[in-house]
Amino acid sequence: MQQYNEKDFNQAFEEETAQVNAELDKEILFAMIGDVNTGKSSTINQLVGDEVAQVGARPGETTGIDRYVYREKIVFVDTPGLDDIQTKNSEETLKFFKQADVVLFFLNAAGTVLSEGELRSFESIRKTNKDIIFVLNKIDAAEDIPGLVSYIKEHTGSRFKVVPISSRTGENIDKLRNEILDILKKKHKEIQFARLIKEKSSTANKWIIGASGSAAAIGAVPIPGSDFVPLTGIQVGLMVRLAALYEKPLSKAKAKELILATITGNIGKTLFRQVVKFVPGAGSVAGGSIAGGMTLALGYAVKHAYENDIELDAKTLKSLYEYFKDKKQKKEVGQSSD
Repeated sequence: MQQYNEKDFNQAFEEETAQVNAELDKEILFAMIGDVNTGKSSTINQLVGDEVAQVGARPGETTGIDRYVYREKIVFVDTPGLDDIQTKNSEETLKFFKQADVVLFFLNAAGTVLSEGELRSFESIRKTNKDIIFVLNKIDAAEDIPGLVSYIKEHTGSRFKVVPISSRTGENIDKLRNEILDILKKKHKEIQFARLIKEKSSTANKWIIGASGSAAAIGAVPIPGSDFVPLTGIQVGLMVRLAALYEKPLSKAKAKELILATITGNIGKTLFRQVVKFVPGAGSVAGGSIAGGMTLALGYAVKHAYENDIELDAKTLKSLYEYFKDKKQKKEVGQSSD
């Protein structure tokens, strides 16, 4: 039977909080390159969910470069093609690409894709920064998008992500956002970007599903009691990240209250998860499924409370937890009957 361990909880909470706070001090720099008709401004507005390109522009010292600053921590640097400015300014422009966390290379799907000038700029940039995402914009006004994507990959070494989008309709903006988050995660800046932009739900879902998968893997380990400490870390970490994402304060006392509610509110399921591990084969699978389901329900309960401005305490968490647990079970029953 799972028991609450003060030491394990404190360690998990302090480590996760320290990691999140360290991220929140960092600035994120995006370097953007592309012709004036590639939709850079409309794309960053879609990404962030705000009129960044209209309210945050600050001309730079280098000719042709604009800086768009959003909420003080996200900086978009809009640069011209490297062939379009004087040689000395090209060198200055390359400094932005060297310092950038992510380079967004814009291409016009409705125009000439990868012109000679664009290819020369790409070759110059990739020597200083490999974190490049090709943004193939205006797919709503073009045909054979898969063919264009293949063409770009073929002519750029197939080592960079190519994301076809429409900044006009919003198509695939979520996909572009996720590719950006994947790069920023490696630089420990994922939470900073995710919390500052308007669209949070898809990121929260991604984190919840990821934590649930990790919990399921730990729960499937056929050693009774082996998942108590790791599960506490996963669940505490998920709550701390969600609190940062939605910019909701989460004290240690509140986190402890929620963890205790999760344990005591599901004591029968927790005990079952351990007992079934003594049953060869099927026991491990059942244990993993329950551990993952518990974490999934916990994550969605917290997310639902934050998104609907519901005061989060043990009582509301239990009711939300049961709601999402029942919802998950009904979904599984429906799928099995299909």
